[in-house]
Amino acid sequence: MLGAMIRIGVNLAAGLGTPGTGNLVDDLTGVARTIAAAGVRTVWLPQGYGYDALGVLTAIARQVPDIELGTSVVVVQPRHPRVLAAQALTAQAAAHGRLTLGLGVSHPGLLEVYGQPFHRPVAALRTHLDTLLPILAGRRVPGASGPGSDAADSAVPGATDRVPVLLGALGPAMLRLAGERAQGTITFLAGPRTIGEHVVPLISAAAREAGRPAPRVVVGLPVVVTSTPDRIRAELNAAYGDLARLPSYRAALDRDGLAEPGAIAVAGDEDTVVDQLAAYATLGATDALVSLVGTAAERARTLRLLGAVGSTPHA
Repeated sequence: MLGAMIRIGVNLAAGLGTPGTGNLVDDLTGVARTIAAAGVRTVWLPQGYGYDALGVLTAIARQVPDIELGTSVVVVQPRHPRVLAAQALTAQAAAHGRLTLGLGVSHPGLLEVYGQPFHRPVAALRTHLDTLLPILAGRRVPGASGPGSDAADSAVPGATDRVPVLLGALGPAMLRLAGERAQGTITFLAGPRTIGEHVVPLISAAAREAGRPAPRVVVGLPVVVTSTPDRIRAELNAAYGDLARLPSYRAALDRDGLAEPGAIAVAGDEDTVVDQLAAYATLGATDALVSLVGTAAERARTLRLLGAVGSTPHA
């Protein structure tokens, strides 16, 4: 079974084609319940310009038990690491240890809305981690002094489990940082060649050299059980066209030899979808972060399959 080889998670923001109530938190909580009821054990939520992903997951944690909750990803530059640590530890307490914190640095042309220039992103994330990681681990930040600097000042009672941190990484320098300092990576628009020949070897080598465990490699993919995969790919070419022009994603697609982003889709009948997801596991991926695409009926059919193959417990 695929569930024994790769962990399945679903992107809450992709939705299930169900009518909304007009309240985003209530709607996403309902989606999380539906995903959990199908047998999927992880849900992910990207950070948008509007809602706060960690705030939403904190609310979901109180209503939907026993699933992992992950951000995919929170952009660090506009957020002070102490504030982000407080948010993450609060969410971890609400979730009783089920939170995974995915972090990233955005892209040129997108970060500027926060009044932040896209400048030296790897250095910016490394500096952020210098403060964030000790707080998440319950330690004093090196070099910190004065009021609020003791480890106890940043502690959140109930957040006793360490918060795993994953980095959105595709470039060599960011993958090295993820291997050295974090528990793994989250990718997007990265196909088999990029995962198997670039992401997994680089992050795994960095983790080994740092004396760390094998990293988690979460591969973001649009997935659909459908009889018309060409239609899906055409729809994704339109939906992902702007993203595919961003430098890091364009480089990943080029590495895979894919001219258009729709080619990244895992699409076809049930057997085809299972085989394509299993192929990522053989390349070293540990997780598939699934964005459900297609019609409401196709998304529901896909979720049923994912629940069936992804409900096996993981160590």
